[in-house]
Amino acid sequence: GRSYVNPPYSEISNWVKKAFEEHQKGKLVVMLIPSRTDTKWWHEHVMQAKEIRFIKGRLKFDEHKNNAPFPSCIVIFKP
Repeated sequence: GRSYVNPPYSEISNWVKKAFEEHQKGKLVVMLIPSRTDTKWWHEHVMQAKEIRFIKGRLKFDEHKNNAPFPSCIVIFKP
């Protein structure tokens, strides 16, 4: 098992918790998420990831004219 997850940001804490639980079962989970270092879910789950890669600048998606209003990162939960 491997999973790539770009979760809906409105429910991010539930998705990060699920990714962490799947990692504990031996799966590789890679997530693209907002860098929310001030949240409880970040410290409970993301800080236990094997790798956190911070993205320089703000993401911009093709059809939108503005950048994301927050920084993003790639989180890698390795089994």
